[in-house]
Amino acid sequence: MASDGGRKQFWKRSGAKVPGSIQHVYGAQHPPFDPLLHGTLIKPGSKPPTTPVKLKKVSTFQEFESNTSDAWDLGDDDDELLAIAAENLNTEVVMETAHKVIQNHSKLQEQHKFQEEHLQEEKQEEFAQLTSVACGDNRLVKSVSEGHTSSSLDNASENSSMQRSQSLPQTSIPPLASGMADYSTSVTPALTEREASRLDKFKQLLAGPNTDLDELRKLSWSGIPKRVRPIAWKLLSGYLPANVDRRESTLQRKRKEYFAFVEQYYDSRNDENHQDTYRQIHIDIPRMSPEVLRLQPKVTEIFERILFIWAIRHPASGYVQGINDLVTPFFVVFICEYIEEEEVENFDVSSLPEEVLQNIEADSYWCMSKLLDGIQDNYTFAQPGIQKKVKMLEELVSRIDEQVHRHLDQHEVKYLQFAFRWMNNLLMREVPLRCTIRLWDTYQ
Repeated sequence: MASDGGRKQFWKRSGAKVPGSIQHVYGAQHPPFDPLLHGTLIKPGSKPPTTPVKLKKVSTFQEFESNTSDAWDLGDDDDELLAIAAENLNTEVVMETAHKVIQNHSKLQEQHKFQEEHLQEEKQEEFAQLTSVACGDNRLVKSVSEGHTSSSLDNASENSSMQRSQSLPQTSIPPLASGMADYSTSVTPALTEREASRLDKFKQLLAGPNTDLDELRKLSWSGIPKRVRPIAWKLLSGYLPANVDRRESTLQRKRKEYFAFVEQYYDSRNDENHQDTYRQIHIDIPRMSPEVLRLQPKVTEIFERILFIWAIRHPASGYVQGINDLVTPFFVVFICEYIEEEEVENFDVSSLPEEVLQNIEADSYWCMSKLLDGIQDNYTFAQPGIQKKVKMLEELVSRIDEQVHRHLDQHEVKYLQFAFRWMNNLLMREVPLRCTIRLWDTYQ
């Protein structure tokens, strides 16, 4: 999808528009002829080797992999980074740093816990004092009414009311309120201010007539606020155009197109040619995460349609176990566009209007398709994309932590045995859903 002027079209695929076509995928940090991968460093001023063959543009997840910046990439400070890459990390320094991080985290947790306990104690003391004051006033009224006439009873009631009105302001309510104020000003406003500032940046960027996708991608690297995440994901995945005026018409057209596919293909799920595919999808959906969301019949129905239509339209790979997990982040994020609840996993999806559910379903299908377009060789025969990524991980660990690599090798532990699922599910099974969604802010 194009940005302003001559900016490169980041998401547009240059390959033939054939469903299921296979594209070459290179690794995140080590494209062909990467000097760090092959053990040689680029000298300043030298040019990397070139190839006479014109390479096709990469798309979606591929460019994320090739453009990811971290401590191992060569940047502006070449000398410093070259020194970092050339030297081995000191194990003692690493362990000491790790312990400091853990200790600091523990201290923060203890401080928060202490503050919460302190506030709870103040609340309990306040409640006890209020109760004792009320009980003392009642006893005072009762004793006066027994020992005096009706006229003196009125006086006693007035006195007790005065005592109550005088005693209540002198209780611990002000200290409690001040304690709450101190706690809120020290923690909550700072977080709110930071989040509000980031949200304003996103809103300003998205409000323009043509959204700068490169700038949006840079801003999203540090996380996307929940309120703008749905629109940001749709833009960055290439599902929506950068031009504001074209977005609504594009949404309507793509949603109609998806349900045209459903009408055309979904009834064939019981055909002999497609029974095995549909049966495998039906088996895999209950295995997904989150647990509560996956058990809802409406969610199962939506996911079955999305996965079956994608499999039919991508015969080069068809449906492969693991693809089912890739629908979940999109589905959950797009639900948040219509609800305010924090715990989406426990939300009753069937309570949403049918039109809203159809919008969520179509949007999830198209965004998942855009993601899979860049990593489809992860799911073709023998899954060569995953094989390459696992090999990259092995080479990376051997460079960064030779002791761990040697330990695995001595015990004949193959990287494919434990890292296959990491690559196959894009870490969906390894980290909580909220962490996955935050991580996927950088995938788009």
